[in-house]
Amino acid sequence: MRTTLLFGGMSRERLVSVASAQALAKALPGADLWFWAPDDKVYVAGFEALQAHARPFEIDLPTQGAPIGGIEAALDQAKAEGRVLVLGMHGGAAENGDLAALCEARGVAFTGSNSVSSRLAFDKIATKAAVAKAGVVAPLTVDLADAEAALARYGKLVAKPVADGSSYGLIFVNGPADLERLADAAGREAYVIEPFVAGAEATCGVLEQDGRVFALPPVEIRPADGAFDYVGKYLAKTTEEICPATFAAEVNAAMQDAALRAHKTVGAGGYSRSDFIVTPEGPIFLEINTLPGMTAASLYPKSLKAQGIAFADFLAGQIDLAIARAKAVAA
Repeated sequence: MRTTLLFGGMSRERLVSVASAQALAKALPGADLWFWAPDDKVYVAGFEALQAHARPFEIDLPTQGAPIGGIEAALDQAKAEGRVLVLGMHGGAAENGDLAALCEARGVAFTGSNSVSSRLAFDKIATKAAVAKAGVVAPLTVDLADAEAALARYGKLVAKPVADGSSYGLIFVNGPADLERLADAAGREAYVIEPFVAGAEATCGVLEQDGRVFALPPVEIRPADGAFDYVGKYLAKTTEEICPATFAAEVNAAMQDAALRAHKTVGAGGYSRSDFIVTPEGPIFLEINTLPGMTAASLYPKSLKAQGIAFADFLAGQIDLAIARAKAVAA
């Protein structure tokens, strides 16, 4: 099958996707590149133009190649030409199950989780409820109507969109002005609100490879200015990401166990990454990402390196899984 890297998309995370595509394309030198541009059309992209694009986290990639059409036309072409899609995308239709469902309807092989698992994992509230039943500790959810009382009780809240990643829309609620910001933001999209959990930030990847599913070494995150928001993740020069994490062995083991439970509970396929706050009582689960970042600075590739897995070998394994899954569904 022809390997095709699909990247971009219409979500707020399209800039991160382009940065991921730069790293993915280097590891897949023979892959065709398809760019889902901000005009909602898919275009053939060139390797040199992609790699030459500076400041991908801030500026959209210019559209230069030949047009293919809308995403459904592109998927029809992928089916007709026997392509397997490597999804170098994040958020939106790529991660909420919509793109997966379009691929499944056509029998197009694609990397990552299936549509059902993606829909569950993309909903932070539903995911917390599901993993709690599997013994994973997660923060309680505060209703917007109770936010003021919860602020008085807990002293600080944290809020983020129910269905978004890359820390877009992250709000720390410390007082009345922040409650107003939260109410305004929640009027535009659904938010999950939680008591603020003090501790160290961390993340843990899970990988399906050679017939087994296992957790990778956790990553310890020391954010610039104390906030691991979009700027802290992608633009700040002083954010530290340490892998393997320096937590006690039992803490790392507990995080790996929780990440593996979360992965299996939502039914994630191929790979995932779960985020945590590490407290004195142990790791607290925050959310799971079924298409985590793959940029040169991203967390999941750091875990692969610490595990001794080459990035190109990881991708080859995911492509094989995608092809095998598509064949199994078609049988």
